Amino acid sequence: QVQLVESGGGLVQAGGSLRLSCAASGRTFSNYIMGWFRQAPGKEREFIAALNWSGGSITYADSVKGRFTISRDNAKNTAYLQMNSLKPEDTAVYYCAGRRGISVTTERIRYDYWGQGTQVTVSS
Repeated sequence: QVQLVESGGGLVQAGGSLRLSCAASGRTFSNYIMGWFRQAPGKEREFIAALNWSGGSITYADSVKGRFTISRDNAKNTAYLQMNSLKPEDTAVYYCAGRRGISVTTERIRYDYWGQGTQVTVSS
């Protein structure tokens, strides 16, 4: 079992930056693919970014490519999402997720563990 706890959300003006953290506890963190998803009111949860254990394989959604950066520190059992040039349409609850395996995937159903989410609000 893996427990994931997100932090770092908040209110920011358009054009600003935030860094989200996802602290993992339980089984060996480095064995897990880590991903970030978000869910805006009235919308389905969507994929944002994911990376493998080494960070050598990374995938981003087109909507955040060039603005967001996913990373991880296996020694600290923590994954990060650096968000720059934020837009009002980035407003959502952001979730980190984990799955065992070696292949990065964008499919929500393939992730086994989820955090409770952290709210990000971008004002115009």
